[in-house]
Amino acid sequence: MKFIHVTDTHLVEPGRLLYGLNPLERLELCVADINRNHGDAAFAIFTGDLAHMGHPLAYDALHATLGKLAIRQHLLLGNHDDRGNFLAKFRDSPRDDDGFVQFSFDTPVGKFVCLDTNEPKVSWGWLCEKRLDWLAAELDCAGTQPVYLFMHHPPFPVGIKRMDEIALQEPERFMRVVAGRSNIRHLFFGHLHRPIAGSWKGIPFTTMRATSHQVALDFVTSGVVPGSHEPPAYAVVFVEDGLTVAHFHDFLDQTNTFML
Repeated sequence: MKFIHVTDTHLVEPGRLLYGLNPLERLELCVADINRNHGDAAFAIFTGDLAHMGHPLAYDALHATLGKLAIRQHLLLGNHDDRGNFLAKFRDSPRDDDGFVQFSFDTPVGKFVCLDTNEPKVSWGWLCEKRLDWLAAELDCAGTQPVYLFMHHPPFPVGIKRMDEIALQEPERFMRVVAGRSNIRHLFFGHLHRPIAGSWKGIPFTTMRATSHQVALDFVTSGVVPGSHEPPAYAVVFVEDGLTVAHFHDFLDQTNTFML
């Protein structure tokens, strides 16, 4: 199965720039590139920070732009999002019984479980007991079926100091829920605006650059987030039994290609 992973669109009100860039224009180019090259993908998953300040007009623009995307989409929230404003525009977005934007769906390769780590008015991520109980129930329901997890905040440090401070808080609580579940095949997340891959507690993970601005590869700066204008990207992910492959695609790259 093939799907698309997109993250951190950071839309602002149309006509405004963000850090000297136009995030709406970049998302439109991303959607056009997916339509042109990956219309055969099963769906796209957006792992949060859909809007930069959670403004209703940003969600209006997001809704209109994603209406042009030729494949089905699943939307998660990040710390920059406003849950109420998002749900006011995306009224059909699935949520759990407590109103969090959490959901799961079955695919030919396993169960995809999407988490809501948004905590209002703070930058770091949080999973309260209600959200963790929901996750535990979903994992129990999956049984031995392969599971793929999606969330905005990473549950571990990556070495970029300020981003590590605003990762998922008290990650050991999350770890207690997923510990010992050997059927968790991969963890996908956003938030970091960087291409990073590895494993955590035996769970493989990937994240990538945003469609908007980026976080610089800087392991020294503290107290603030080091930014950059590195190229935006999305990921093309192939999944089959026992194999997950993620290709990071810089969709604005104009490099010439040729046959070797």
